[in-house]
Amino acid sequence: MIRKLVKHGNSYALVIPRPILELLQIDDNTPLEIFTDGQGLILIPRRGPKRQKEFEETLAGLKRKYGKTLKRLAD
Repeated sequence: MIRKLVKHGNSYALVIPRPILELLQIDDNTPLEIFTDGQGLILIPRRGPKRQKEFEETLAGLKRKYGKTLKRLAD
């Protein structure tokens, strides 16, 4: 997906499509940690302990259900 920055006052903004926001469970109240690896931007949602636990449980369930398939795809 290619996106362009849009002018926002004296700065620029990146508009994140709604499906990505929903997938990552991000809304306008979610704090985001922003950093770079020198070649790109990395955004990580910072969650409270309850949301972090829910996320980790969901991820563990996905790994149990699809882990073997994902490993085969990666190889």
